[in-house]
Amino acid sequence: MSSAPHQQHIRSFVRRAGRQTRAQDRAIKTLWPRFGVPALDPVASPLLDLTALFGRSAPCVLEIGFGNGDALVRMAGSSPDRNFLGVEVHAPGVGHCLLAIERLGLTNVRLLMQDAMEVLRDRLPDHSLLGVHLYFPDPWHKKRHHKRRLVQPDLVALLAARIAPGGYFHVATDWPDYAVHIKALLGENRGFQILDTDPSHAVGGRPRTRFEARGERLGHPIWEAVYQRTS
Repeated sequence: MSSAPHQQHIRSFVRRAGRQTRAQDRAIKTLWPRFGVPALDPVASPLLDLTALFGRSAPCVLEIGFGNGDALVRMAGSSPDRNFLGVEVHAPGVGHCLLAIERLGLTNVRLLMQDAMEVLRDRLPDHSLLGVHLYFPDPWHKKRHHKRRLVQPDLVALLAARIAPGGYFHVATDWPDYAVHIKALLGENRGFQILDTDPSHAVGGRPRTRFEARGERLGHPIWEAVYQRTS
């Protein structure tokens, strides 16, 4: 395990008691044992064995905060040669994603219901990821809440540790000041360099998300970039 930051952090999310349909509830009860990753066992090793988890050795892509999973399952379906690991804390979205995994017959997706910072810090080996996707994270738009934004120096350090050299970080937001913040942080880290190619080169392209659609309805500009993990 690497020496990436291990300290208390301010959570970038609030657990909401959203409405969960019967189908989503059924999915969590019946499909989670097949596609869900168990919570951290305090006795066993915290690190995930990704080869054992997916039943094969293949490049792994992590999506942080996948919402209802629409982008995650579409990318997984278009890239069967990749493994996809999704992290989301809200149960209705997880249930929705599990139903899509079952409907599409996907075998290359696994889900975690855990704080993404904890997953990156405690559960993933160094250089174990081909890429990380972060699409439209909570902007925490009020200035006094900016400290809650997920993209902070400790996240960037963990990404640099967990993404293999030559891999990538694909990020998108519809809040201009958050984009400026992200560009500044990634620009300061010598482990990443921005690619001068269309972000759609990332695995399977990037499907449009409901958060993106909402931002567009509000007249927000969409910013995204792909940063390559350098050696």
